[in-house]
Amino acid sequence: MGKMLNFFRECGAELRKVVWPSRDDVVASVKVVIFTTIIIAVILGGLDLLFSTLYRLVF
Repeated sequence: MGKMLNFFRECGAELRKVVWPSRDDVVASVKVVIFTTIIIAVILGGLDLLFSTLYRLVF
């Protein structure tokens, strides 16, 4: 039981050392992720359309 209690104390001590990002940092990161996801989706959609069209032309 003592090891488990010590574990939770150490976890709490480590969490107090964490430098959490500000709300503005999180919002900026989310915007970058959403923008990048949309761009990649458009590129992959375009490639899929291109390859499916080429496939139909060949076969």
